Amino acid sequence: MRAERVLVVGGGLAGLSVGIALTHVGSQVKVVEKTEQWADVGAGMYLPGNAHRAMEALGIAGVVRDRGFQIRRQVFRDHTGRTLSEVDLREVWGTTRPCMAITRADLHHALREAASDVDLRLGIEVAAIDQDGDSARVDFTDGSSDQFDLLVGADGLHSSVRRHISGTEPSPVGQVSWRFIVNRDSGLSNWTVMLGGRRTFLAIPLGGSRIYCYLDLSSHDGTDPTHGDPGRLEDLFGDFDGPAIDLIRAATKSPVHFGPIEEVVTDDWVNGRVVLVGDAAHATSPNMAQGAAMAFEDAAVLAECLADQASVKRALRTYVTRRLPRIRWVREQSHRRDRIRSLPAPVRNLSLQLAGKRIYRSNYGPLMADL
Repeated sequence: MRAERVLVVGGGLAGLSVGIALTHVGSQVKVVEKTEQWADVGAGMYLPGNAHRAMEALGIAGVVRDRGFQIRRQVFRDHTGRTLSEVDLREVWGTTRPCMAITRADLHHALREAASDVDLRLGIEVAAIDQDGDSARVDFTDGSSDQFDLLVGADGLHSSVRRHISGTEPSPVGQVSWRFIVNRDSGLSNWTVMLGGRRTFLAIPLGGSRIYCYLDLSSHDGTDPTHGDPGRLEDLFGDFDGPAIDLIRAATKSPVHFGPIEEVVTDDWVNGRVVLVGDAAHATSPNMAQGAAMAFEDAAVLAECLADQASVKRALRTYVTRRLPRIRWVREQSHRRDRIRSLPAPVRNLSLQLAGKRIYRSNYGPLMADL
């Protein structure tokens, strides 16, 4: 029995991607999102070449190219602004596809526009899930209930669907982060990271004068050392040089999103006719910039498996078999990059000077291959 009727829980990037992909293979898809209305939340997104390839399968790559900004180089510097390594992304990714930067709001808009054939319902959550082998019965918080051939949990880091499957909770990676967008003529035209002692400042141009900034530092308890005051970021990163301090000072005029960095480590993605995708299944540290990319790839592969297999259960087994090695690679490389960043500054800097390009190619090599 194929997945003719599908429920997707979560209307973020992963949920909308699955909705789009499954309608392309003939499923009737309903997406439920707990928020009452769509909101332009979040800051910026960096989308490596494999994300762009998956977006082509979803039919949104053209819109993202129009609304985003192509990133051609990645520049690694120490906190004083001294260049340690540069990577020409076109040389590395070759014909895989270009690397792009875009605001999360613009990316979400593009997905909503592409999801015109998806039944999107806001302000609704799943109250209960009951499986009988041939279908999943779902009770909703609005008092209604329905039967589905497949339920997809795409409800993010703190997934309620994941709790139904395995009970796995996110675990901290030992860092906290701040994200914001500023309108500032910084002179930056490349993805540029500055590395200090257990601190990172990343700036990514979004086109025009818009710059997406990401800052993180090591933390044992996950609390915000600025206590919600962006003005205190300068105290934490005051020894950073170049455009960093200027952009940090501009953060006081922008919404700043703070949060501890957490990951989800579980191989239990499937329970009967329920499957997890995106951050609900495999959230990782953002240093590989693979959160959205993996969600887009999940959607494309899940749709392909459901189209190719005669039964939902067989399709889900195939999906896990295809996706698990790739997800494990991303997780392992994320941990590896975090370890390199946390090395004593002289050792870390020398490593990037001598082998920065090789390290980058090693991190992303398998992701350049087709799904």
